[in-house]
Amino acid sequence: MDWFYSHRYTIGIVIGVIFGVVARLNMLRTDYRQYPTYPHGKIIHISLGVIAAGLGAVAVPALLDKNYTAVTFLSLAAQQFRDVRNMERQTLTKIDELELVPRGAAYIEGIAMVFEGRNYLVIFSAFVASLFSILLAWYWGLVAGVLSIFIANYFKSGSNLSKIADIEQAPIRLDGPDLFVGSIYIMNVGLEDSRRKIQEQALGFIIKPKNRNSRVTLANLGQRQAILHDISTLFGVFRDEGEPSLLPMAKLEMSSGVLGILLLPQEKDADRTLIALHRVPVLESAVRMPSEAGVNQQKEA
Repeated sequence: MDWFYSHRYTIGIVIGVIFGVVARLNMLRTDYRQYPTYPHGKIIHISLGVIAAGLGAVAVPALLDKNYTAVTFLSLAAQQFRDVRNMERQTLTKIDELELVPRGAAYIEGIAMVFEGRNYLVIFSAFVASLFSILLAWYWGLVAGVLSIFIANYFKSGSNLSKIADIEQAPIRLDGPDLFVGSIYIMNVGLEDSRRKIQEQALGFIIKPKNRNSRVTLANLGQRQAILHDISTLFGVFRDEGEPSLLPMAKLEMSSGVLGILLLPQEKDADRTLIALHRVPVLESAVRMPSEAGVNQQKEA
């Protein structure tokens, strides 16, 4: 016991760093979007995770020794992580110029925000594990560290399209040069060759918002572009540079707020595409809640 108290800071810092790094590894995934890239993108983010874990773990002994000036280095860490966010934004913006179906500025900002926020979750996990190890015992630090990873894992994921809208397949219809998904007008297709390709390859879907908040969210151009990009990444896109008539599109029916989606996947599989649409993330920057405004609540009352 005497040995523990004499080394409790060291033990707490080690346990805190370990759980901070584990939390970062748990939140680091190279998925279908291939970002972060492997291996160099992962090396960057793991290295930053180690730094964040060290900051969170060391903050506990500094506070317990009333060395409050030492805690100010957390403000420097926050600045560094904001720089990470800027780095991600600039990198993805450059990459987006080469995409056949771009992510869009809103999606890029969301990804950059996620990478910054996850470093703060690492600091939280390391801080909690270190705190319980130092104040109580090393095994309580392990328990607290495991719980903190579950909490970080909960906060790392956001909402998806299935929670705000009902999605169903809709027929593609060509009325002369006019292209419709269900009853929603999409665009005018002038070339006969393009109309033939659309008839052979296109899939149409209708996305119906569940409430007035969802209606405003789906109307956001950034959210629409995120839907088109995600599906095009998963199933490919049947087009090449310089073919604007074969670009996937999302158009809004103004009277109802229903969104019509025209997709041209290389792998034409309506069932899998429908499943993928339900899993498309809802962008934080696209979320709107007009029903929460006082003027709207007064109207409903």
